Order: sequence, then structure tokens, then C-alpha cells
Amino acid sequence: MWSVASSSELPARERFDWFADMVSREVVPTAISSERPAEFQAEAAVLDLGGLRMSRLAYTPLRSWRTPALIGRGDPEQYQLALVTKSAMRMIQNGNDCAVPTGDLVLWDTSRPSDAQSPSRAGVSELLVLQLPRTSVPLRPRHFDRLLARRIPGRHSMAAVLTSFMKSLLDNGERCTPAQLNHLGTVAAELAAACLAQQLDAEEQLPAEVRAQALLRQIHAFIEHNLSDPGLTPAVIAAHHNMSVRGLHQLFHGTDDSVHARIRRRRLERCRSDLARPDLRAHPVQAIAARWGFSGPAVFSRSFREAYGMSPTEFRARTVKEPCAERTPR
Repeated sequence: MWSVASSSELPARERFDWFADMVSREVVPTAISSERPAEFQAEAAVLDLGGLRMSRLAYTPLRSWRTPALIGRGDPEQYQLALVTKSAMRMIQNGNDCAVPTGDLVLWDTSRPSDAQSPSRAGVSELLVLQLPRTSVPLRPRHFDRLLARRIPGRHSMAAVLTSFMKSLLDNGERCTPAQLNHLGTVAAELAAACLAQQLDAEEQLPAEVRAQALLRQIHAFIEHNLSDPGLTPAVIAAHHNMSVRGLHQLFHGTDDSVHARIRRRRLERCRSDLARPDLRAHPVQAIAARWGFSGPAVFSRSFREAYGMSPTEFRARTVKEPCAERTPR
């Protein structure tokens, strides 16, 4: 469950000091300054994922830095991997200096001095920060020097899978049980490790199980992105990921779905969701089926009935009421 706090609950004169104290306590001991502390606003939330945490930080322009003295005072010995979700940030560490726009990632090491800034005219900036214990990232520490304070594009390959996962944690973490959050923490650590290993061209250093799970999640994301293509087949998926069709089927062995079943189930779920939307009431059933990659009406109707025990038309009639039926009788 997210632990959430906002500066709006405090008098204006206390807001900046509250945020500085909260970041030092919940994320890492840090010095923070603001050009306009009297106008400062911020929100913070922390999600406990078992072996690691994810923080959401939203704030008006500031500068934060860690000195050797602050490191000596307190060091969680973490890699912190941040997704910039609003505005931009600048990070300096280990001789590197980078600007990170919305949608991209940046990594820093809590054991080294650093300096981070948000643009003075940026409005509200927002970060999602994975706090990764060193032991959760099975890569050689000396390799990380190349990644510290380097912009990691968030829209490609494993980085895209990781950013999507982090956003889903933000949206859905509140509804998860502690056991589910522990599992999601394991997944987050594996995806982060796979993302960083890909940036370092060091995937071979990851345990075989971590590599397999990361590849499976990347394939799931590819399927999700291409559901509307009726030509989406195991051969297409395998070719895109530079593997054999046999290797693809082996990767799915032991999961809940085969490759074909995964594609079919996700298409049906997307169709079912659209059929339940009142704003799509005027769209023909078969247009919705075609939108999500079904090759013909007969195949779609049969598959839908097998999955949900009724035809698509029956499901829509039970789920979406006509406007006249929603009116209160006189």
C-alpha cells in the first residue's frame, strides 16, 4: 500500500523543511535547496515491495546533492533508478552530466557524491524512483560507472518494459496484498537488472532464470503492442526477438498460456472491455473484433462464447444499457 503525504497539509512556512526531512529519511540523506522555499510545494509516496521500495516524488523546482559528509552520515548502499514522469531533471555524478527528459530513466549510486536539479521554470517535476539494494542487481559493480548519470531512453527494448511496469505499480500498487507486493518487488528487481544489463551489453552476467523472465516480459509487451495486427503469429514474434519458433514455445512452457493462447486471451479481453464501454455502443461488434486482430466474425463469435459463455452481442446487451432504458420512468 502506498504511504502518501503532501505539503498541502502543512503551513506554507513548514513545507520545504518537511520535504527535505522526508527525502532524507525515506529515500537517502540529501541536502536540498530551493530558490523560493516560501512557495514550495511537494508530494511524496512510498511503496514497500519487500526487498526494495519505489518512491514517487513530485515537487516544484529544487536542487539536491550528496556530499562525502552526507554519505558518511548515512548510506543505504543502493542504486537508485529514476523514471522522469513529468518535466525534466539534470543529474551529475562520477564525472557525468546529463539532462533527462520526461519518459526517460537515469541511474545514480547513493555511495558517491551527486548533484541533481530540476529546471527553475519547470513547474512541478515528478519522479518514480526504484531503490535497489546492491545485492538485488547481479552485475559487477565496476560496470555501473558507465551508466551513472547517463540518460537511458525509456521507450525501447527492456527500458520500455521497465517503465511500463513502474507506471503500473503507481496505478495499481494500492490494490495489492503484501504477498503480491513482495512478488512485484522481485519482478521489479529482475526487470531493472535486465534493463541495466542491456545498456551495458552484459546480459550474459544475469542468471539464466532472470534472462528468461525478462525476455518473456519483453515478448508479452510486444504481443500487447501488436494485438491489432491479424498477422501476429509465433513466427513473427520469434523473428522479432532473434530466436527460433521452437525456442519461443519453450520459453512459454510452464506458464499459464501457450503463445497462441496468450494472443487469443488478450484479444478477447480487449474486445470484452470495448464491448462494455457505453461510448462505443454505436461501433458494430465485428468492427471491434477486427480492431483487435480477429480475422473474421465466425472465429471471434466462437472464441468469445467459449471464453465467456455467451455471444458478444448478448454480453453487450447485458452490460451496456440503451439510453432509453437508463431514463427514470414517469
